[in-house]
Amino acid sequence: MTMTATAPVTDERVGKKSTLSKILGRPEIGALVGAVALFIFFAAVAPVFLQPASIATVLYGASTIGIMAVGVSLLMIGGEFDLSTGVAVISSALMASLFSWYFSMNVWVGVALALVMSLGVGFINGWILIKTQLPSFIVTLATFLMLTGLNLGLTRAIGGSVSTPSISNMDGFDSAKAIFASSVNIAGVEVKITVFIWIAMVAVASWILLRTRVGNWIFASGGDSNAARAVGVPVVKTKIGLFMAVGFCAWVLGMHNLFAFATVQSGEGIGNEFLYIIAAVIGGCLLTGGYGSAIGGAIGAFIFGMANKGIVYAEWNPDWFKFFLGLMLLLATIVNLVVKRRAEQK
Repeated sequence: MTMTATAPVTDERVGKKSTLSKILGRPEIGALVGAVALFIFFAAVAPVFLQPASIATVLYGASTIGIMAVGVSLLMIGGEFDLSTGVAVISSALMASLFSWYFSMNVWVGVALALVMSLGVGFINGWILIKTQLPSFIVTLATFLMLTGLNLGLTRAIGGSVSTPSISNMDGFDSAKAIFASSVNIAGVEVKITVFIWIAMVAVASWILLRTRVGNWIFASGGDSNAARAVGVPVVKTKIGLFMAVGFCAWVLGMHNLFAFATVQSGEGIGNEFLYIIAAVIGGCLLTGGYGSAIGGAIGAFIFGMANKGIVYAEWNPDWFKFFLGLMLLLATIVNLVVKRRAEQK
């Protein structure tokens, strides 16, 4: 009697994605392709773009957007966004500067109070959002307007001008500058410390999203908050925590601005919130929430840095930059949606 080999039965309910589908399913893949193409383009039209000093300048410009893009990306994955981020950066810097100058205290006291304030603004944004169920657009737009008024009003009232007095000769300034606004010499090229802070923040945020329970909570809260609550996800704490994370990023960038220039212009920051959101969207974050990555936001910021400096190196009229930025945003959004849908179908 002969035995006939039978093929193993495959459960048709269990599907396996190909490696290509998994790669295409990554939120940042579209931005990565765009970044490579843009890098090659500017390298071809402006050879100075490839010089080490030029790359360091591009990275610095990208880091000043990318630091905030980390928090904004996480918040957008969680289903919300923040319109007050641009002025929140300036508010943090103003708090540290004006408090230290007015009370003649070590600047580190002002730095600590600025951190408390930034986290507090984030907490209030999240708390109001949860309690009122208003859209984050309305809540953070109100915060944007209030912070804008406070920045100008308090700076005039305390310092008598729209800019803060210089704190460069105050105790603690040099040590704070070494942490927030110094440079690192690498093979004869000065690289701003914000580049390394940015990379570290992206690494931590990526680890949280991909390797921790909190990351699962963020994706679940952004995908469907009601379903997330039903399975035990602490949606309230998650969303408030995300707004506070944005506040922390605003504090980091605010301290860099303060200690890089020793003074702060109270009217700055308006409009920068759109740059942070654009970087996150170009990097693959969807406005509907539940999809994106911190690495994608970093790539989006790098694209911004390349476009901003590449136009200068190519000696083009910088008036076209905003048009170029808008075009990148539109194309990136379309590509991200198409790639996501095709990956889901495979």
